Amino acid sequence: MTWTERQRAMLAEMGLRVWDAPAAGEPVAASPPPASIAEAQPTPRRVEAVAISVPPSSAVAAPAAITVAPSVVATMDWPALREAVASCTACSLHTGRRQTVFGVGHPQAHWMIVGEAPGEEEDRRGEPFVGRSGQLLDNMLRAIGLSRQAGDTPDPARQVFIANTLKCRPPGNRNPLPEELARCEGFLIRQIELVQPKIILAMGRFAVQSLLRSTAPIGQLRGRVHRYQGVPLVVTYHPAYLLRNLIEKARAWDDLCLALDAVEASAAHVARGA
Repeated sequence: MTWTERQRAMLAEMGLRVWDAPAAGEPVAASPPPASIAEAQPTPRRVEAVAISVPPSSAVAAPAAITVAPSVVATMDWPALREAVASCTACSLHTGRRQTVFGVGHPQAHWMIVGEAPGEEEDRRGEPFVGRSGQLLDNMLRAIGLSRQAGDTPDPARQVFIANTLKCRPPGNRNPLPEELARCEGFLIRQIELVQPKIILAMGRFAVQSLLRSTAPIGQLRGRVHRYQGVPLVVTYHPAYLLRNLIEKARAWDDLCLALDAVEASAAHVARGA
């Protein structure tokens, strides 16, 4: 068989040697060993099979966060939890992040806000709810006497802790995938356990789905007080949605007032029990 230069180059890249039969009238050289003839066939070599044989993920060196069991996450304090989030590679989102977005606010705040997933600005700054949506949220909180900045007031009753269901930004700000939410869920659960809030504001569809296990629209779930592990929970719209739908701001204000009433009612109940 006569090989073209292109075929020769391709076979050479594959590490194969080429043997051509002599032309008519030329002296016949000794036959190459059978192994060489077999190598000249354009079939995959064993080395290619080795190249695509990936060892099990458990054998690949990776941050400890991948193998941390939920029972271990449930015992972590704030520093250990923050480190576990920062080193997490449990899903593919870690490959495109600048940094994780752990959360911000008073660690024993009476109010906890749970959002959806970091956006581009959050990914850059490492803080949830920044940019225009963050400014709107801060204005909303300020209107009811709350702040995310610990320096504004040391009183945890006037402070919030803000966290997202996902700690890494999905590419292109796409919606979170179910498996991504599942991998991050343990971190959020532990954050809620550490904060021990008096009220939770679930902002946006994916925050609501994660905490209430409900696929009902926000419009059907808002307007009443739900419970998450015994903690009052109020459903409301995400600030980014409010920026696009200004008419819904009045409803979001109603949700804040409902949350205020729920906190006061809970405090009154505790006082009566005491």
